[in-house]
Amino acid sequence: MTLKFLGIIPNTPTDESPTMWLHEETGDLLIQSYKATEEEVRACQEAGSIPGHSTDVPAHETIIRLPAVMLKYIPRPADSNGETASATPGA
Repeated sequence: MTLKFLGIIPNTPTDESPTMWLHEETGDLLIQSYKATEEEVRACQEAGSIPGHSTDVPAHETIIRLPAVMLKYIPRPADSNGETASATPGA
């Protein structure tokens, strides 16, 4: 498995550091971040998903809260001009 470090929230303490990596073979993102609170999980369940799909979170999955400042580290495909798409809406 080959991982590429993408970024970390600047100025975080050494024991609290949301971080992102890219799995270079699959393109998957691996994200270390804050666990969603019980209130946030309930809100996700209330917001729902696609019709007929369970909103339960299976034991092998979790909901994380990704701080907005981390969006800049999410890789974006290049457009037809070779420009990388912005990770920030409206930018």
